[in-house]
Amino acid sequence: MNLSGLSLRDLEYVVAVAEETHFGRAAERCNVSQPTLSVQVRKLEEALGIVLFERSNRRVMLTPAGQGIVRQARTVLAEAQRLLVLASEGRGAPLTGRLVLAAIQTLGPYLFPLILRSLRQEFPLLALALSEARTAEILDGLRDGRIDAALLSLPIPTAGLAVSPLFIEPFLLTCPADHALARGGALRARDIAGPDLLLLDEGNCLRDQTVAACGAGSAAGRHATSLETLRSMVAAGAGYTLLPALAVPAAPDPSGLTVTRGFDVDGPGRTVALAWRASDPRGAGLSHLAAFFRTHAPAGTTACRDDGVLRPVRGSRPARDRRDSVADPV
Repeated sequence: MNLSGLSLRDLEYVVAVAEETHFGRAAERCNVSQPTLSVQVRKLEEALGIVLFERSNRRVMLTPAGQGIVRQARTVLAEAQRLLVLASEGRGAPLTGRLVLAAIQTLGPYLFPLILRSLRQEFPLLALALSEARTAEILDGLRDGRIDAALLSLPIPTAGLAVSPLFIEPFLLTCPADHALARGGALRARDIAGPDLLLLDEGNCLRDQTVAACGAGSAAGRHATSLETLRSMVAAGAGYTLLPALAVPAAPDPSGLTVTRGFDVDGPGRTVALAWRASDPRGAGLSHLAAFFRTHAPAGTTACRDDGVLRPVRGSRPARDRRDSVADPV
């Protein structure tokens, strides 16, 4: 097979099947009929002399040979897109087309609902594909081209990436209503480095940040796989934990089993940033996207400016103790 027989469209089909693990969904994504896509993928396999996919009635899986082909196909398609962008006029043009935007699991479910309407209004020609994963998985996806931009918690390894800080999100203490920490008085991070501290599993950046903020040992406390499980463990009286402010419900706890408290000055928190490949030719548009997130930083957070200076978000104020109600918007 020579280059004249290699079609970028065929490579798009192959990547779509690999990512969707289903010929029908891949065809829908590529705006072609399933028979057309299937025929073209089969022709490419015959031309390359290898089988790319293991097909069954239940699922489609990449073969070992297919994994290498798909990795290279992504690289070829990314470079082809770069060629088109470089050839177009106006480097500062708004973002258009498909953009895969990922977020860490402790942020995406709580931030996306707050900003999606405004995001679609600001970027009407942008076709968003949202996903969530752990930090390490997202960084891998960014670097190999499966993810275009990501909402992450700093610090992260920045080699090959452009990173734009967006806002500081404070952490709040959630504890059982009958726990000693539920009572008033100034609350400091070091006060909660005890055996009742509940943590997320290994691999979650929030776990590491909680340990660092409290000065606790990395093996302290019992572990959970998600923030919602942590919340349920607290309600069950298993201990207390730190939750990002956006993950704290704005409505009162209907069970009355938990209390949420804010810390005194300089309490713990995390810096949320937007990251993308430094080589992405859409850099100007992605910087515009970062500016959008800063402008729409949620109430209760502290937004960053382009120069790295922090500024309070309108409506933000320190969180007070929350027992039967939540006094402050988060």
